[in-house]
Amino acid sequence: MLISTRKRKESRVLKVYLNHNKLEQVTILKYLGIIMDHKFTFKDHIAYDTDRCAKLIHGLYRAAKVTWGIKHEVMKTIYKSAILPLLLYGAPVWIEAMKHEYNRRKYIRIHRMINIITAKAFRTKSNEVVCILTGLTPIIFKTEEVVRLYNARKIRGSQPQEIDYAVDYKNWPHPADGAFIIEGEDTKELTVLAYTDGSKSRLGVGSGTVI
Repeated sequence: MLISTRKRKESRVLKVYLNHNKLEQVTILKYLGIIMDHKFTFKDHIAYDTDRCAKLIHGLYRAAKVTWGIKHEVMKTIYKSAILPLLLYGAPVWIEAMKHEYNRRKYIRIHRMINIITAKAFRTKSNEVVCILTGLTPIIFKTEEVVRLYNARKIRGSQPQEIDYAVDYKNWPHPADGAFIIEGEDTKELTVLAYTDGSKSRLGVGSGTVI
């Protein structure tokens, strides 16, 4: 496979021989599970992964109906342990391909399919709604998270580092527990008090004042 950034109009046919046998020149090859093309767009790799995951999801759809079949928790386990690793394999290599909208749409489509089956929701539900119902991170954000985690570990190595992980909503702190009211010592007594019942007329909201 010829990889070049040159834009010259020259012959792109290579004549490479191994043991007196001419090697076939290709524009796409698979190396360590990642499909690469001669321009490193990785569109073939993304198409291959999404097609393979779509077949798995269609198989799960037959066993996960609205009133019977695989339960919600089991579907999430299958997604996290089987489908998600396929989608995220080698993400640090091809993450730049996610800048293109046509690649992002393919991954969002696959994530929407598994979300609808897991939530047992109608197909008319938006992608944002089904993500909230299932509690699964949108696939684009999950891909960026995996890449950033890889880069952080690559730079720091074995050094201790603080990394944020997703916390189940049941373990979220209550907003009321995080609000603290601090009173200052330089407070002054007010000489004007205003009262209102919240009623509103054409002229606005009225109030009563006591001095």
